[in-house]
Formats: sequence, C-alpha cells, structure tokens
Amino acid sequence: MQDLFSVPSCFSSGEKQHLPDATASSATRSGQSAVTLVYRAEIAGQSRLVTVTWCRNLLTHGMQVSIEGSTGGGKDKTGVGGGGGREHGGNGQGGDGKSCSACKVEMQPWHFWRKYGAKQFQVDGRAVDVVWDLRTARFSDEPEPASDYYVAVISGEEVVLLLGNQKKEAFRRTGSRPSLSLQDAAQLVCKKEHVFSKKRFLTRARFHDKGKLHDISIECSTGNLAAGMDVDMAIKIDGCVTILVKHLQWKFRGNDCISINKMKVQVYWDAHDWLFGTGLRQALFIFKPEAPPLLPASHFDADEFSDFCLFLYAWKVE
Repeated sequence: MQDLFSVPSCFSSGEKQHLPDATASSATRSGQSAVTLVYRAEIAGQSRLVTVTWCRNLLTHGMQVSIEGSTGGGKDKTGVGGGGGREHGGNGQGGDGKSCSACKVEMQPWHFWRKYGAKQFQVDGRAVDVVWDLRTARFSDEPEPASDYYVAVISGEEVVLLLGNQKKEAFRRTGSRPSLSLQDAAQLVCKKEHVFSKKRFLTRARFHDKGKLHDISIECSTGNLAAGMDVDMAIKIDGCVTILVKHLQWKFRGNDCISINKMKVQVYWDAHDWLFGTGLRQALFIFKPEAPPLLPASHFDADEFSDFCLFLYAWKVE
C-alpha cells in the first residue's frame, strides 16, 4: 500500500498521477463532487484493489466500480435477481499498470430501473460479479449514499466486498455466502474526495476500521491577498482546531502531526493554487496515520495501526 499511495514530495504535481482519470475528469466539471474509495479484497485467489467512485451533480448521481486484474467490458447479468440496470463497461489501467475493467451506473431520478443491476467480469479466467441495488438509497450532501443500499462483489460464490447497510438483501439476492475473511480482508485503504466550496470544506473519515467516524473541516479566512491582508487556515477534527496556519501566503505548503484517539496522523497540505492560481482552484490535503515505533512483539497490537490514507481535494469557488 505504501508504494501505491505514497506521499509525494511536491503535492500538486506528484499526487495527481495517482488519481483515477475518471474521477479527475468528473470532479473538475462545474461543481461536480466526487469521492473514490479504494478497497483491498481477496478476489480470484489474490489480494486485489477494488475502486468505487461516486459522483454527484445537481441532477444525477453516478457510480463506477473497477476491479484490478479484470479484462474486457464485462457482461450484464439480468438473471441475477431480475435486475440488469443500464450500465456501461470500460477498460483502463490501474496505477501500477495492471489492467482493470469498470461498470458505470448513472442514476437519474426519472430512470428508476438503472439503479438496480449486475455485471460479470473475468479476473484471471474466473468469474467475478458486481451486484447493486440503489433504488431506495438515501443521500446526504456527499456523493456516497448514506443508507438503504448495497453494492456487493462476489468471487468464488462468496461475497468478498459488501458496501451499504442492506446486507441481508444482498446475501438473499446473490445467493452467495459471506467470505470467511470478509470483515478482515476487505479493507478500505484509500479515500480520495473532491469538495467544492467558498471557504469551508467538509468530509468524514474513519482512520481505523474499528474506530470512530470523524468530521473533518478545513476553513480558510476571507482575507484579501491582493489587498495585502493575511490569510489564515484552520483544520478541525470533530469541531476542535488541531492545526492553525497563520500567514498562509507564506506557509502554503507544509505538514504537521496531530493525535486522533491516541493515533498519530501526519497531515500535509498544499494551498498554493488557492492563493496564486486563477479560475477554479484546488488545494490538496493528505491525512496519513503514522506507523507506531518498533516495539517488542508483546507490546505491539497490529489492530492499533491503520494503513489508511485520505486525500482531500478542496476546490475553491467564488
């Protein structure tokens, strides 16, 4: 995971190459929010990355699922639960050069049936199914559904990745059993989110699988740089200021270490374009839990460390 999501030395130019093209192109459209979640799951006998991207604009929600190592456009499986929503298949390259295929679903309020379907891919010659039901999904202000939905990935007649809270419905529809390692092997390893706002940027993240879901807020003062006024920036976790950067025009790139529930988290920021860019401008924030110091095995609990990384792209609009 470290090689896939390493912290770049120059955030603006380095990190962009790791972002999936579909997410980047969608998010940079006029005010379209997007979040990409990268999971690691046991698929076709190997640990593979599954990338789930959610997009939202004023009229539609969109979902894309891609599986590392899959090839071809995939095929519809209308026989699984009688679904068969309208989706599109595509091929691409993962960040490490491995091939992957994706199914894309566009959810428009006047096309109810598109929110329910299934698709099958071939991964190393084995069938892998992606099944979803978003007909009753509830959304908040974020692109990702808040509740009442499921997205399941099935490999070897086992559910190896399951998103959403309708777990019983997912198992009943697919007729598959949960993988013995479903809770342990299917882990969220990366979240990349695009947020649009004037001066306050919000997201939520869980820095540990068993930890609390934290509210993250990044707020920038309304100081006028052109008029020679100072610009300040505050990073808050659950409403408490953890990092305060004064004179941001002189400290537009930097990093600091904060503590979240006794876990050390490195925070990196690059706000250069906020201050000196033109048009639609973005700043990049990276939150990366810090590996604990080397201790004797009897004193080290692997469950206390998370290999998760959050990339937040904050787009400033006027």
